[in-house]
Amino acid sequence: MIRKTASLALTGITVLGMASEPAAGGRAVECYEQVNRPAVYDTVYEDVLVSPAGQQVEYEAPIYGTRERVVQIASARVSYEIVPAITRTIYRSVRVDDGGYSWEWRIINGRKVLCKVRHKARYERVAEIVVVEPERRRRVVLPAEYESVAEEVLVRPEQRRIIDIPASYQTVARRVVVREGSSSWRRVHIPRHCRY
Repeated sequence: MIRKTASLALTGITVLGMASEPAAGGRAVECYEQVNRPAVYDTVYEDVLVSPAGQQVEYEAPIYGTRERVVQIASARVSYEIVPAITRTIYRSVRVDDGGYSWEWRIINGRKVLCKVRHKARYERVAEIVVVEPERRRRVVLPAEYESVAEEVLVRPEQRRIIDIPASYQTVARRVVVREGSSSWRRVHIPRHCRY
């Protein structure tokens, strides 16, 4: 604040001096020029946090497969069945009439006479079913029954994995003021022959 006041005062003096010199016809006793010093900047590199550290959980679904195995669906058992009889048909002659005698009327030499007639035995062919092997009950052993069954099995269970994510940084450049700019007055040497 003091520097600015002094600068304004010097400016006022110089201006008055320059204004009064031609008007009054005087000569310059001493002179000052304004010196501006620009601000000095520098580039600073900083690591800036882009994203903080954290954790991420990854899930992997369980894996299932198919396995075939043989299962018993019926145990061995015993049953019984009827085996029918084995038969055969045979044919034989059977006497159906013993024959014998009977009385019959006959015409002999034009005369009707009663005659005793002898008859032979009469036979017929008859079919007869003969049992070769009788009916029987047979024991039957039924073996156990098996079947192939497909079943779902767990190959790998669900997995959970925690991943650590490190913090992410980025280097950024920014300009900083090393020295503020300033303005000051500097005395100017005036050669003797230039003074009026």
